[in-house]
Amino acid sequence: MNAPLAVRRSSTLAVISLVAGILGWSALPVIGSIVAIVTGHLARAEIRRQPETLEGDGLAIAGLTLGYTMVALAIVGMLFVLLFFGGLFAVIATTS
Repeated sequence: MNAPLAVRRSSTLAVISLVAGILGWSALPVIGSIVAIVTGHLARAEIRRQPETLEGDGLAIAGLTLGYTMVALAIVGMLFVLLFFGGLFAVIATTS
């Protein structure tokens, strides 16, 4: 007889990573992105340890991508604001 197929379930951490990544782009930019990154890495490690019972690596990668992209855009945005206002204050200081 054939052995019954093992049922694989999605990793809870992978789902949390994806949801937090989406929240990082909408409601909670900083917190959501950090949670997406942390839980995404934890989910991928968990899935690698138990590949016969867990799936959801794509969900974890999507959460990681959303989280890292939002963090990168936030850093670029902060640098832009600092450079813009720093230059503006420098111009004001030299003309006065």
